[in-house]
Amino acid sequence: MCPPLSVLRNLTKRQANGLEEILKSLVSGFKPSATMYVPIAVDASTGVRRNELLAFRWTDFDAQAKTLRVERALEVTKKFGVRYKVPKTWRGKRTIALDDGTAALLTAEREKHQRVLAGIPDGAVVDLSLVRLPDDALIFPGAPGPGESFDFAKPRDPSAFSKSFRRGADALGFVGFEFHHLRGTHATLLLDKGMPVHTVAERIGDDPAVLLRNYAKRKRKQTADTSVATVINAISAGILGS
Repeated sequence: MCPPLSVLRNLTKRQANGLEEILKSLVSGFKPSATMYVPIAVDASTGVRRNELLAFRWTDFDAQAKTLRVERALEVTKKFGVRYKVPKTWRGKRTIALDDGTAALLTAEREKHQRVLAGIPDGAVVDLSLVRLPDDALIFPGAPGPGESFDFAKPRDPSAFSKSFRRGADALGFVGFEFHHLRGTHATLLLDKGMPVHTVAERIGDDPAVLLRNYAKRKRKQTADTSVATVINAISAGILGS
């Protein structure tokens, strides 16, 4: 859901700039973090659930088409620990259109992984298309533990990820802003830009009735252009500063 009004009211210096400026300030604040910035930027630009985000594989990303497929999500269980599950409903399994900035960000991140896999130093000019990542390689894998080798297929701990985000957000002055608020803020921004409720619902994998009930009151005057590509590129330009 969207950040509670109490959270936004505490951000008095940023409030006058609106949600887009608030989101831009938050996301850009994580740029110094090599492990947090890209997933946060991707989430802010797509509105996916945390456990969907952390389950993305490179095979889900199509750089040419500028899309991400939601095929699975992480699940934390007492018996099996962190594992994968299929989306709960047909709405959950979907293909999300990406803006130019997010597609470029993911392409650069994939190149970093290819260099790590092949042992190619940064700056070395090589044809990275020849370096194939494993089919189960995650876009945002977990860090290796003590004595462990790096594993591209090792998932991050969802709870630890949320805690890292909250600590970072608090340090940036966004006290009370939780990771799941990025999803609600993304949906609200799309509605504010005039995108139809059913289109936004399809993008974030929600029931249109639930989305309308949660966010319709925040929707402002519609713009003339409600195409997905135009709207998400406009939002990304504000968030990523592109």
